[in-house]
Amino acid sequence: MLDDIKKDAAQRMQKCVAAFRDQLKKLRTGRAHTSLIEHIKVDYYGTETPLSQVANVAVEDARTLTVTPWEKSMVQVIEKAIYKSDLGLTPNTAGQTIRIGMPALTEERRRDITKVVRAEAEGARVSVRNVRREVLTELKEMLKEKLIAQDDDRRAQEEIQKLTDKHVHEIDQAMADKEKELMQV
Repeated sequence: MLDDIKKDAAQRMQKCVAAFRDQLKKLRTGRAHTSLIEHIKVDYYGTETPLSQVANVAVEDARTLTVTPWEKSMVQVIEKAIYKSDLGLTPNTAGQTIRIGMPALTEERRRDITKVVRAEAEGARVSVRNVRREVLTELKEMLKEKLIAQDDDRRAQEEIQKLTDKHVHEIDQAMADKEKELMQV
């Protein structure tokens, strides 16, 4: 019973870390990376579809992404979706291939993105702590109903705290790596 609660807590905390890493992939650095635009939704015959499902997205060089739609009619739709996205990218179409140049980031923009990274990291930490709080509440209820002994409760609380510390450390490490990547010129 306690093992199930610990496994559930570990899985939920890991999902918080994974969601944070996904958010970091969407933040733009000076380098071209396919995950930067794969999440953009495109109107595919009336259905909002991720860009990666209607076109091939590839890295041409360090500062250029190429998008090759599988259907010729999708070129304008994809170009419009990229232009409308909040990434500030300008697509250039040459026939059926869309090229997206990554402009170099200014020092000020890098610092702004670093602030966003820190805010996202804090949000992820809060999510992990919320999982801890919910599990500890569940343990208190079990103790109150005499389903577990006090020693088991204390041991479980310590293990949950260790899990929390481990996942918060993972978040901090990912944040530090992203900041280092952002500040490289």
